[in-house]
Amino acid sequence: MKITVKTLQKMKEQGKKISALTAYDTLFAAYLDRAGIDVILVGDSAGMVVAGYESTVPVTMEQMIYHAQCAKRGVKNALLVVDMPFMSYQVSPEDALRNAGRLLKEGGAEAVKLEGGKTVAAQIRTCVEAGIPVMGHLGMTPQSVNMFGGFKTQGKTSEEAKKIKEDALAVQEAGAFSLVMEKVPALLAKEISEMLKIPTIGIGAGADTDGQILVTQDMLGMFEEFKPKFVRLYANLAEEISKAAGQYAEDVRKGAFPSDEESY
Repeated sequence: MKITVKTLQKMKEQGKKISALTAYDTLFAAYLDRAGIDVILVGDSAGMVVAGYESTVPVTMEQMIYHAQCAKRGVKNALLVVDMPFMSYQVSPEDALRNAGRLLKEGGAEAVKLEGGKTVAAQIRTCVEAGIPVMGHLGMTPQSVNMFGGFKTQGKTSEEAKKIKEDALAVQEAGAFSLVMEKVPALLAKEISEMLKIPTIGIGAGADTDGQILVTQDMLGMFEEFKPKFVRLYANLAEEISKAAGQYAEDVRKGAFPSDEESY
C-alpha cells in the first residue's frame, strides 16, 4: 500500500506507530521499502554518512537532488521525504518554494523537510500553499550545530521547552503535515505529541512520539564515527563488511579466487 501524508495522519489518529529510516541510494531505499518502512528520508545526513563532512552544513541542493533521484528509484510504497539543505530555505519564502519545487520536480521527492519553528513558518506556509507537503524539525536541529556548540540536547530548561512548544504549534499552524523532534527530553516530546494534531516522529525523544526515525547506517552499525545514545544497534555490519573484504583480499593474494567454477 502506498504511504502518503494522509496515511500518516490516519496512523496518528488510530494510535499506530510510524517507522522511518534514512536512505541515500537506490539499493538501501529498496531494502527499506521492501521491509515495510513507512517513511524513507533522504537526509542531509548524507553529508556526514556518505561524504564524510563533520556536519550537515556543507551539503548542497545539487547533492540532495542527486541522492533523492537515487533513492526514488528504489521506492514503491514508502513516503519519500527529502531534506532541504542549509541555506536553501532560510533566506526567504521564495527561496524555499523554488528549492522545494526542485526537490519534487528534479529529485522525485513527495515531501520536503526543513528545520526551525516560528522563523521558518512563512516558508512552510508558502510551500504548503503551492501544494508541497512539508515536514518540520525541532529540537537539536543539525544545521544549527554551530549555534548550539555541538550536537547537544535541547529543551532541558523551562525556557527552552517553552520555545520548542511554541515553535511546534507554529509549524503545525503553518501547515506542516508532521514534525520531527530530535534530542529533546522524553517528557517534553510526549507533551508536544499530545498537544499537536499532526504526527510527531522522534529521534532521541523517547517512546511517546507517534513514530521513530534513525539514520540507517547508525542502526546497522556501519557508521562508527558517530554513536549517539539514542541509537540501538540492530546489526554490526561494519565488522561484517571489514571481515568479508579482508577474506576476499586474502583469497586474491593466495590465488584462491576466482576458482575454476567462477571463471569463464
